Amino acid sequence: MDALIAEYERLKEEQIQRIGTRDNLIYATLASIAAIGVGTHQAQIDDLLLALAPCCVVLGWTYLVNDEKISAIGRYIRTDLSPRLSAATNSDQQLFGWESSHRSDRRRRTRKVFQLGVDLIVFCVPAFTGIAVRISRGDVSVLAAVVMTAEITLVLILAFQIVTNADLNQR
Repeated sequence: MDALIAEYERLKEEQIQRIGTRDNLIYATLASIAAIGVGTHQAQIDDLLLALAPCCVVLGWTYLVNDEKISAIGRYIRTDLSPRLSAATNSDQQLFGWESSHRSDRRRRTRKVFQLGVDLIVFCVPAFTGIAVRISRGDVSVLAAVVMTAEITLVLILAFQIVTNADLNQR
């Protein structure tokens, strides 16, 4: 039983660390977007806008991986660790109730949909905007067109993964 409680404590520590990392990635992305925007304006080099997509994809993917691991830890605690600890203590009560109860909040789906929108706005919209602005400024070389095509593909993949992993289910 002590081993199961120690496992729970380590998992919660990892979850807390990942939550901090995940949340800071939003700020890092916003700062990077601002830096690229200011740099593009000051240097007057339109191709610098193409740095937005790789920046957003790398930070967005890291955000997504951390978010998935945070959810996976909660799921593991709910579906595996809690039942094993209940069995070890001969208890019929659900242990670690918070791991499940917060998922049944009637406003959870609304919050998750809003978070999905925020994630797409933070990680995908700036990348697409940078590409669109670069195209609108004209004089796109073949190399720039190839880069933009690759970037559009990567951002679409990221957007698909963000939507797929949104966890909009009530339970």
